[in-house]
Amino acid sequence: MHPVLLLHALGDTSASWRQLSTRLAAPGRQVLTPDLRGHGGTAAEYTAALVCQDLVALLDRHGLDRVDVVGHSLGGHVATLLAQRQPHRVRRLVLEDPPPPPRDERDAAAIRARVQPLTAFLRDRRGRVDPRAVRAFIEELREPDPDWWRRLATITARTLVVSGGLDSPVPPALLARVAAAIPDARLMSASAGHHVHQRRPVYFGTVVSAFLA
Repeated sequence: MHPVLLLHALGDTSASWRQLSTRLAAPGRQVLTPDLRGHGGTAAEYTAALVCQDLVALLDRHGLDRVDVVGHSLGGHVATLLAQRQPHRVRRLVLEDPPPPPRDERDAAAIRARVQPLTAFLRDRRGRVDPRAVRAFIEELREPDPDWWRRLATITARTLVVSGGLDSPVPPALLARVAAAIPDARLMSASAGHHVHQRRPVYFGTVVSAFLA
């Protein structure tokens, strides 16, 4: 049974995975739930690439050569980077409503039309995340990145992309393109909004447990 790495969303913490972590650990699986850079502490610089480096260092410290990864929102984006850059280390990949960077300005406009205003996001998560991290990560994810899209083809992990459906700020059609670009991926929609594992924890836990088996 492979260890699993759970990566939380921007503005959340590792505590958001408590129910899923308990379920996955029950059969004896090792579960890692780190707080990402900027959450529970501050750093000098915030980029998804640096968070990815933090995770590689974490796996190295634990002596883990190959893991399953479940990432929500920003955590899903970082999980994708890890699977792109170190494909040999990721066996299974679950991407819960991740915000892919736009491929072009047309995609960027569609994303901006759906996202929560930054001021409201900061107000709702005051004290849980460094505001500088929020601004840096959101600005990064709003910039078109065609190279990120091309690198999806390098992912070797069997992948499950979970869309939150029409109530999510992440356009389902965009996630369908992500799933289509990863060689061994499938897409499912939970119709639960952006926080699938929190709004439908039993369903999400059942699906993820079966996928990681």
